[in-house]
Amino acid sequence: MSNNTLDTQQLIEELNELLEHKQFTKLHEVIADTNEMDVAEFMEQLTPLQQITCFRTLPKDQASDVFAELEPETQQNIISAITDPELSPIIEDLFVDDAVDMLEEMPAMVVKRVLKNAKPETRTLINQFLKYPEDSTGSIMTAEFLDLHKDMTVLQAIDRIRKRGEESEQIYTCYVTNHKRILEGVVTVKEMLLSPDDTIIEDIMETDIITASTLDDKETSAQTMMKYDFLAMPVVDKENRLVGIITADDVMDVIEEEATEDMEKMAAIAPSDHPYLKTSVFTLAKNRIVWLMFLMISAMFTGSILTHYEAAFVAFPLLVTCMPMLTGTAGNAGAQASTLIIRGMSVGDIQLKDALRVAFKELRVAMLCGVALCIVNFARLAITYPEELATNIVVSLSLFLIVIIAKFIGSLLPMLAKLIHVDPAIMASPVISTIMDSISMLLYFNIARLVLRV
Repeated sequence: MSNNTLDTQQLIEELNELLEHKQFTKLHEVIADTNEMDVAEFMEQLTPLQQITCFRTLPKDQASDVFAELEPETQQNIISAITDPELSPIIEDLFVDDAVDMLEEMPAMVVKRVLKNAKPETRTLINQFLKYPEDSTGSIMTAEFLDLHKDMTVLQAIDRIRKRGEESEQIYTCYVTNHKRILEGVVTVKEMLLSPDDTIIEDIMETDIITASTLDDKETSAQTMMKYDFLAMPVVDKENRLVGIITADDVMDVIEEEATEDMEKMAAIAPSDHPYLKTSVFTLAKNRIVWLMFLMISAMFTGSILTHYEAAFVAFPLLVTCMPMLTGTAGNAGAQASTLIIRGMSVGDIQLKDALRVAFKELRVAMLCGVALCIVNFARLAITYPEELATNIVVSLSLFLIVIIAKFIGSLLPMLAKLIHVDPAIMASPVISTIMDSISMLLYFNIARLVLRV
C-alpha cells in the first residue's frame, strides 16, 4: 500500500473522529488544509445528516470545489438541506461545465431551484450548455477561459491574466480573438514569459490552430487532445467564434466513460450511467436480460445443427468429446482478434480503409496459431486415442480451419459494425463466441462427413 493511500486513510479517520466528537472548529481547520478530493471522499462515507453538517463547516472558498467533486446523490442531499442564500454563491463559484454536469443528474425540481438562485447571466449560460446534445463536445466544454487581443503587448496580456486568471479554469493557454470573437491564434503563458514586455501578441501567437466544434462527438475531441498532448483545446461554433474550451480533466472523464461503456458492451451488458453499488437489482437485471436472451436464442441454432449429425455421434463418440474444445477455441480465437481490432479503432490506430491490411495480417497470424494448435492437438489425440487416426485428422483439420475463420471474422466484424454505424464493442467475446459456435459445428461435422463417410 502506498504512502499516499495510508495518509488519506489516516486523514479520513482523523476527520471522522473530529466529526463524531463534534469538534467543529478543529474540523474546519483540518479541512481547510485538505485537498478537496480527499474531503469529497470523506463526505461520501458519511450519513446524509453528517454530510450536511460537514459541508457547513467547509471554508467558503473551498465549498464549491468540494461540491463539484461529490456524487450527484450527495449534491442533491446538500442542495435540499441548505438555504437559497447558501446555494447561490456555490452555483456562482462552480465552473460552468461542472454546474452543467451536476444539473444533468438532478430531478427537475432541484434544477429549477438551482437556476432560480443563479445570476441571470449564469442562468443563460447554463441553459445554453444544457441544450447541447449529450455526446457532443459542447456538453463538456467550459466557458471560463482567457482571451486576448492580437494588438496587446505581452505586459498587457500578463496583466489581464492576473486580473481574470482566477475566473478561468486554466491559464496555461490563452486564445487570441478579434472583436467578433473569431479565433485568430493561440499563445501560451510560457511564450509570453520568455518574450520581452513590449512584444506584440500577434508576433508570438500560433495561427495554425486545432479546434473542436460544439457539435463534434466528445470522444473524437478527446482523441484529438490526446493525439496532440493538449492541456486544453478551443471549441468554436459554425462561424468559428470561440465559445469555450475543453480541458484535460474533461478528457479524462470522457475516456473513463467510454472505456466503461465499451467494457460493458463487450461483456454483453447494456451500458449504465450509475455506479454498480448505487444501481438497483432490477436495473442490473434489465441491462443483462436482453443480451442474454439474444445469445440464448442464437445458441439454439447451434443446437439445431447438432440434431442433423446424431448418426456421427453414435458411430464416432470421440467427435462429441472434442466439441467443447473446438467451440471454446473458436470463441477465444475470435475474441482475441476482435478485442485487438476494437482497441485499435478506439485509439485511432485502425481505420476502415485498413480493412484489407487487417484481414491479411490476421490471416497470417491465424495460420501460425492454427498450425501450432493443430500439431499439439493431433499429438495429444494420437497418444490418447491411437486407434482413431481418421477421427484425429478430422478434429485437427477442423481446429486449424476454425482458428483461421474465427480470427478472420473476429477482425472484420468490428469494422463492419463501424461501417454501418453500430458500436464495434458489441462485436466482442459473447457475440463472436456465439457466431463461431455455429460456424465451427457446421464446418466440423461437414469435414467429418466427408472424411469418415457418415
